[in-house]
Amino acid sequence: MSALLQIKGLSRLFTAGDEVVTALGGIDLSIEAGEMVAIVGTSGSGKSTLMNILGCLDQPSSGSYTVAGRETAGLLPDELAQLRREHFGFIFQRYHLMGDLSAVANVETPAVYAGIGPQQRRARATALLIRLGLGDRLHHRPSQLSGGQQQRVSIARALMNGGEIILADEPTGALDSKSGETVMSILKELHADGHTIIMVTHDMAVAEHADRIVEIMDGHIIADRRQPHARPADAARSLRQDEVIGVWQSLQRRIAEAFPMALRAMAAHRTRTALTMLGIVIGIAAVVAVVGIGEGSQRRVLQQISELGASTISIYPGKDWGDESAASIVTLVPADLVALSSQPYVDSVTPEVSTSGRVRFDNISVNATILGVGQDYFRVNARRLAVGRGFDAEAVATSRQQAVLDANAAHTLFPNQQDPTGQVIMVAGVPVTVIGVEVASRSSTGGMQVYLPYTSVQVRIVGARQLQGITVRVSDSVDTAAAERSIINLLTLRHGQKDFFIFNSDQMRKTIQGTSRTMALLISSVAVIALIVGGIGVMNIMLVSVSERTREIGLRMAVGARRGDIMLQFLIEAVTVCIAGAIVGVGLALLVGATFGQADGEFPMVFSASSIALACVTALLIGLSFGFLPARSAAHLNPVDALSRE
Repeated sequence: MSALLQIKGLSRLFTAGDEVVTALGGIDLSIEAGEMVAIVGTSGSGKSTLMNILGCLDQPSSGSYTVAGRETAGLLPDELAQLRREHFGFIFQRYHLMGDLSAVANVETPAVYAGIGPQQRRARATALLIRLGLGDRLHHRPSQLSGGQQQRVSIARALMNGGEIILADEPTGALDSKSGETVMSILKELHADGHTIIMVTHDMAVAEHADRIVEIMDGHIIADRRQPHARPADAARSLRQDEVIGVWQSLQRRIAEAFPMALRAMAAHRTRTALTMLGIVIGIAAVVAVVGIGEGSQRRVLQQISELGASTISIYPGKDWGDESAASIVTLVPADLVALSSQPYVDSVTPEVSTSGRVRFDNISVNATILGVGQDYFRVNARRLAVGRGFDAEAVATSRQQAVLDANAAHTLFPNQQDPTGQVIMVAGVPVTVIGVEVASRSSTGGMQVYLPYTSVQVRIVGARQLQGITVRVSDSVDTAAAERSIINLLTLRHGQKDFFIFNSDQMRKTIQGTSRTMALLISSVAVIALIVGGIGVMNIMLVSVSERTREIGLRMAVGARRGDIMLQFLIEAVTVCIAGAIVGVGLALLVGATFGQADGEFPMVFSASSIALACVTALLIGLSFGFLPARSAAHLNPVDALSRE
């Protein structure tokens, strides 16, 4: 039967500047299962390098090294991690316990990466600590334990996955004599139980406890002797293999284990975590707020357009706006109203004749716009009356001297809030009776308007028969573009030429919507830049975190963590920071909206579930994108280099 550990012609070279240093040169060594071996030598002799290679923390530059008959040369990092999980337990001189974990949680760590369930590993870790005399220290953190107690926690951790081979690096080097004796007694007990024990030490008194002493100097074995008291090696121990589970189930388990680790790491550095989140909070809050403002502003604009007239088409004489000859063109006449109102695509129609003049009541006199309109004016333009009524067909046909005031005119002429209906006012020198008051409109420009039947304005004020404009309200089920084409064809046929131009309110609606979207996109771009800056901050902080936690990463790799496990942990940390930042950012945006973004305020804000979901998804993607580089950097650390980092 081949040896448990077999080294043949092994060399390890290091590059130091331009110089190549030989740490190990042509080593041959066999270790049988159940042996207790001490590797001794002075500082710089190569003993620690040899231990690192034996524990699959490092790989030789040349030569052969087999573990239980398996050649390690050319194995992938995750395959080496599997060997460490299945065969090795490490006892470090400086303990290498994770300060934010309790004793029992430190002991559990190797079992996490071996796929053992939480209850099973907690029971085993507890049993091991009780066996080592730490039953009353299960939930103490390393800072609350003495050096000897910390070393016993380290021994329990080495045994967690079975510990077929225990590698002890200067196991008593940092302990007082009494604690050192206790640790050596434990190691001898483990040896008696059949564990293969390999100690690396410079202390010959410690080495004398072993059955076999291998002395190394300048990278070469100079002595290999068996002690007189040595007992025969036991047969190789059988160790539990990693549980075979599906890929999806494995990923679920690993995420479930990595998430609390990430939370503990974040909680251990609260200030840094909060500062990291700040950039994400600002970016997400800005995005959600901007989208809310854009949506609110767009709704307000559309509401204002609807107040001006829902799906209306206005017809004016001339070629286009600013046509100086428009006033002299007699093209729009009352007969056109009759022709248009009979069309199936027309809901209602009203003419327009406008002028300006003085409006007076008692001793109050103001300048106002005088609009001559038809009986359907308020329906065409989706206007409502607060009090009174509008004009009827008879009032238009007989040119009655009646008026409807807008809210501004009513408030100015009747400041004491008295009901204007039934009152007689003078409009451009013509006495008229007020029959109604229009509801105040948000789209009001602040001027005053007085509405009269258009026939009254033509006959009694302007003295002209032509119309200055016609406004058509298109039926709700009809496309305004098709209605526009039909109106142009009808009036061109009636007039014999196209001596008019069309303004379609839907064009304004679409233009304003397009402008709103453009502005929202522009402002959102600024918010996205803030998010990217926040993401860069996450990446920088995570890179710093990797640098600070290098030894922790090395320890996790030593106890069997795969590269994917390390990468997943740091990715989850980055994603958790970003998601937490997104939640705070969304909450901040909602708070701003509730405080300053009321529907009737200057900046109305409307939040949608889709925009909030988009913000959270964006934060998730930022966490994944900007957390990838630090996570990859952590996962690709060399275990032996990481463990030796101060």
